[in-house]
Amino acid sequence: MLATKLMFPQSRYYGKFTPENLMFNSNLQEFSHRISIICALETGGKISSAEAYTQIEELWQQLARSHREILGN
Repeated sequence: MLATKLMFPQSRYYGKFTPENLMFNSNLQEFSHRISIICALETGGKISSAEAYTQIEELWQQLARSHREILGN
């Protein structure tokens, strides 16, 4: 469990509490974490800029879909 907290840290949610807001905040934090990993891989030369862009675009679409489904906006 300690390794999980170190590798995948989550910050507290300070906004207005609703289950929907909390769920979207969790999705947003996961999005941010995955973007950081993709950027590190691209910077380290493990993936190309085009591949990084494609992966980030897919993650963005998933986040937008999540926003629509959870918050309805």
